[in-house]
Amino acid sequence: MDSDEFRRAVAGVSPLKREKRIAHRRPAPAPIPHQSRRDEAQALAQSLAGPLSADEALETGEELSYLRDGMARETLRKLRRGHWSVQDGIDLHGLTRDQAAALLVEFLEHCLARGRRCVRIVHGKGLGILKAKLRKWLPLREEVLAFCQAPANDGGSGAILVLLKAKR
Repeated sequence: MDSDEFRRAVAGVSPLKREKRIAHRRPAPAPIPHQSRRDEAQALAQSLAGPLSADEALETGEELSYLRDGMARETLRKLRRGHWSVQDGIDLHGLTRDQAAALLVEFLEHCLARGRRCVRIVHGKGLGILKAKLRKWLPLREEVLAFCQAPANDGGSGAILVLLKAKR
């Protein structure tokens, strides 16, 4: 068909109105989340860098730990790592709050009198009532320099190690 034949074929046709035409467009490509990919790559690199150090792993917020103002942070690290050997201990789990408080005061005075520096206090794992009380009671005691969760072989999350002032 040449152009003359085409013009004759469409001679009586009028063009469609513009608003009735549909413009077919290609869908936009999906956005590329560049920042998310960088964040994921960084997180992967950090996870492959190795496990947390012992100190970082312990600082999750659930364990008991305390360091008296003015004491070097290294003191708490040494306590966690077993620098001082445990010289005495007491088991408070199963006691009432009042019984535990009285026994704790007696125990700490006994340890001070005998020059004990590092002691273990077992509070038990149960409901955590004594654990919470120890978190409040121990910092009030002048002789307590630091405390932290005991290592697994010394009671783990059911016990704490306490560093006391040296006897003068």
